[in-house]
Amino acid sequence: MDFLYLEEIDSTNKYAKERVNDIKDMTVVYTFNQTAGRGRLQRKWSYMGEDNIYASIVLKPSNVYKEVYSNLTQLLCLVLAETFEEYGIEPQIKWPNDIRVNGKKISGILAEGINNGKYLEGLVLGFGVNLNVSKELIEKIDQPATSLNIETGMYIDKEYFLKKVIDKFCLYYNKFIEEGFLLIRDDYLRRAEFLNKEVAVKVFDKTYSGIAEDVTPNGALKLRDKNNQEHILLIGDIL
Repeated sequence: MDFLYLEEIDSTNKYAKERVNDIKDMTVVYTFNQTAGRGRLQRKWSYMGEDNIYASIVLKPSNVYKEVYSNLTQLLCLVLAETFEEYGIEPQIKWPNDIRVNGKKISGILAEGINNGKYLEGLVLGFGVNLNVSKELIEKIDQPATSLNIETGMYIDKEYFLKKVIDKFCLYYNKFIEEGFLLIRDDYLRRAEFLNKEVAVKVFDKTYSGIAEDVTPNGALKLRDKNNQEHILLIGDIL
């Protein structure tokens, strides 16, 4: 991986998307000062200060979109979870790719594809990680959130953490492209907080409610509603 550091930027994903043709495959665009980050469903990703990670991985695996590319967010989610575990905490995955600790969000991922109408120009995997945040600032967020320093009681070296994440991602990447979600499914499920629980999943303007029974071999959520009808959800967000 190559690393491209930006002193300050509104959004690493936006920067990477606008310059995807000028950025090499397997490049990490990162900053510690992001002014207008965003997450899934156009949610704002709050700026938590310069001791946290705001990054985007630019990938160009082919010029034709393949189904496995949609699972790269789940790969990155697992990689982040494994990295958190090295600090002695127990992260849990909220389908498809949020990471929480004790019910509080610590990391989020946003994937975007760029194409010119004919060809896939690249994929951008954006992620934000709360590493070093004061309790006062965390409490101002409009959803339950935490940070690694709060959970461990120690300051986290952001450069070291980022390198660990990228190194792990690279170890999985080529094999994952070949084998897909099945490569990590068991490890992903072991960390899943939603399985066998009643959940509500928003898919565009529709909400499905029921028991989250499983995650399929291609990473979709299997949900069974109160009428015993099975739903296979390829996209969506657990509310």
